Amino acid sequence: MLLALWPARWSRSQRSNATLVAALVLMALVLSLLGWLLSFFPEPIGSNAALFADGALTTLYLTLISGACGLALGTAAALARTSRLAWLRHVASFYIWAIRGTPLLVQILFVYFALPVLVPGLNLPDFAAAVVALGLNVGAYNAEAIRAGLLAVPRGQTEAARALGLGNAHVFFDVVFPQAFKIALPPLVSNFVALLKDSSLAYAIGVVELTNVGNRIQSATFQPVATLSTVAITYLILTTLVTQVTHAVEYRFDVEGRAK
Repeated sequence: MLLALWPARWSRSQRSNATLVAALVLMALVLSLLGWLLSFFPEPIGSNAALFADGALTTLYLTLISGACGLALGTAAALARTSRLAWLRHVASFYIWAIRGTPLLVQILFVYFALPVLVPGLNLPDFAAAVVALGLNVGAYNAEAIRAGLLAVPRGQTEAARALGLGNAHVFFDVVFPQAFKIALPPLVSNFVALLKDSSLAYAIGVVELTNVGNRIQSATFQPVATLSTVAITYLILTTLVTQVTHAVEYRFDVEGRAK
């Protein structure tokens, strides 16, 4: 959508940079004006516009932080799954199997309530517990996406790099991983957008994110249609903005890949 805004004479690199900046500016602008826009809505939305805006920001922060943790964890798990060390492969496989085979809500409740019992003294605040659970969850899915990208890189690329005299570290970080990450980027983007919606489950442990705000307001006003419709519309706005940013990131990586 944003790509069509730029002059055709611009290079692909210029268009990609402009698209990414425009997507980030648009997101910041909409989020900053969200409370003001909702204040014009009829009751019970108008008087609670600031609460909805704060809940939307909490949802976004929760998604960004847990998404970053999930990307790092997924990369580590993918490397472990493709390692020559059998025990590393088994540990990573067990992690992915356990996380993908259990509900996210159970994982959130486990981290918040059960983990302090297993590890005395480890009492995580509600937001931190939600970040840990969401990061662990999305990390398992990211691991499989990145592993698929690693396996999709032709073996000839590695052999050619080694024939040029590159060491193992240079072969991996300069040749294999950039190509694998580019291949894995579309499913990683899908996982991130899904994470934004899955973050609504953090309400179960008291995180005051968007769903929690809507639930509290509808419980106090007994107007579920208006309140939950506003929550759904706000989520739709957030996912649309995040999708625009992620599409710009995809386009940017594609430009860099072609430039090389």
